[in-house]
Amino acid sequence: MRYIFLFLLGLFGIWWLRRKFDDGASRPRNGAPAAQAPAEPERMVACAQCGLHVPESEGVAEGGQFYCSDAHRRLGPHA
Repeated sequence: MRYIFLFLLGLFGIWWLRRKFDDGASRPRNGAPAAQAPAEPERMVACAQCGLHVPESEGVAEGGQFYCSDAHRRLGPHA
């Protein structure tokens, strides 16, 4: 019986400490669900030199062609 009491006391202590030190980031404070729009997927484009698909924001565009890096932009399209 003593071990059950100590186990329950330990569970209560863990619950109390987590509640006391929780910053509230995992749940909204006012009880309403957080209204966040899902992130839009980014367009993937193929490099004109090597064919690697990279996000459009991470590559380099020049002359209507898209490249995965500045080095491939200097090399130009794959022959």
